[in-house]
Amino acid sequence: MSRPNVVEQSFHGPADRRSALDRAHRGDVVGAFGTVASHDTEPRRTLRRRLATLAAVVGPGLIVLVADNDAGGLSVYAQAGQDQRIGLLWLLLLLAPVLFVNQEMVARLGAVTGAGHARLIFERFGRWWGTFALGDLLVLNVLIVATDFIGVTLALGYLGVSRFLALPAALGFLLAVTAGGGYRFWERAMCAMVAVNVLLIPLALLVHHGSAAGVTPPLALGTSDDAFFVLALVGTMAAPWQLFLQQSIVVDKRITARWLGYARVDTALGTAAMIVGAAVVLVTCAAAFGGTAFAGRFSDAGAVARELTTTSGSAVGTIFAIVLLDASLLGASAVALSGAYAVGDVLGVRHSLHRRWSDAPAFRATYVATAVVGLAIALQPLVPFDMVTDGAQALAGVLLPSACVFLILLCNDPVVLGPRTNPHWLNALAALGVAFLVIVSAFLAVTTALPWVDERLVVVALCAAAVTFFAAWGVMLAVEALRRREPPVQGWWERLTWTMPAIEALAPAPLTRGRTFGLLLLRAYVLVTVGLTVARIVRLGH
Repeated sequence: MSRPNVVEQSFHGPADRRSALDRAHRGDVVGAFGTVASHDTEPRRTLRRRLATLAAVVGPGLIVLVADNDAGGLSVYAQAGQDQRIGLLWLLLLLAPVLFVNQEMVARLGAVTGAGHARLIFERFGRWWGTFALGDLLVLNVLIVATDFIGVTLALGYLGVSRFLALPAALGFLLAVTAGGGYRFWERAMCAMVAVNVLLIPLALLVHHGSAAGVTPPLALGTSDDAFFVLALVGTMAAPWQLFLQQSIVVDKRITARWLGYARVDTALGTAAMIVGAAVVLVTCAAAFGGTAFAGRFSDAGAVARELTTTSGSAVGTIFAIVLLDASLLGASAVALSGAYAVGDVLGVRHSLHRRWSDAPAFRATYVATAVVGLAIALQPLVPFDMVTDGAQALAGVLLPSACVFLILLCNDPVVLGPRTNPHWLNALAALGVAFLVIVSAFLAVTTALPWVDERLVVVALCAAAVTFFAAWGVMLAVEALRRREPPVQGWWERLTWTMPAIEALAPAPLTRGRTFGLLLLRAYVLVTVGLTVARIVRLGH
């Protein structure tokens, strides 16, 4: 059997990029559970054909979203259940549609453009803004990978394995899973790890419930410490690396605009799996520790495993430790890979899981460097585990609005998406998600800098400012839409198969004064909020 065509996302010259994009759109969709041949243009009229196609396409959304329930995620969900009971369960359900919308947009960008997320930001907004986006991603990725190595330490520590053995073994696993077996090998390994989450079912069924007080919702959150924890919870559910990774692997897997319907189902499955997994961990910890001496005394995920053993038996503690280990390895692999794809995008070098180490050295080196630096942080004896975990998730929540704004702008760019730009309702929903993140992170920043200010007044002022800003932004987008004079794409087949022209042939997106001012204001907000969030993290660590 001949080897499938190798897809490239970046090349050295314009002609190479154009031919590579053509090959990507002609190539087979090669997934963990099946293949759709490039010459297969028959309509999917039967259920069997549709399921076979879905089996081939499914993967990017499912892997990225389940991987987001990594060590940091499980720690934050367990802390929410142990300390806050089920009072934050509403937030998981509220963020589910926002999460799906964000990931659907990047899947659409990848399928229609054939280009990675970092590449599009650099080409459409310029090197200055692209450097900011890439820098945010790489720094945050290192911290998240460090939390995942900490998760490996805690999980295997519960099982009696020294961290000096656990961490090198984890690093070896991360290198082996991307060791040149191709995209299909990586996706199969990731899907096998996703399947381990089935253990959450016996975890929920075997846990011994505490008193009824353990599942009573607490009072509404209203302090800056509460805001910090909410920001960490939001950051662990929706982080910038998810946007970069899903778009890149959609391209690497050769999913084109024709298969967008199946890609949306894949994203919906991933969203459901992630929310259900998070909710199970939160509710299980709320039920297990309610009315016990452990209620409100969360320390780290390893302690949760030991405390579950005390309250519910060794089987429950062991299951939680296995799920934590699996989540740590899955998350570390996904996060490190997102940075590798982004660096390859920006440098214009080969970056694909279809490429071996010698063919894509920068791509592979970035992956290894992210993992090694994360491991080094996890090995530091003076760094508190909880500070790294909560801090990384909170910083993800602070940096996410900036990434989402670039995403929304790209998805409203007719040059990039043609007839598949965002409808108005989708923009409104995405803007609401960004506004919520801005309000929470800004509340944290203001109450950290000015602790004497009335917190209710701060909330009212921030809500008013957010409504004003996003209303003005919505008007700007509407005016830009009215000024467009692109000819419509005629015919359902032309609309279905429309793809972006060669990326090197596109002129940079025009930056109006209003858009430039908005981006500068957003960058200033991010820098100030990151600084104050770091100050809060350091204060909580003492």
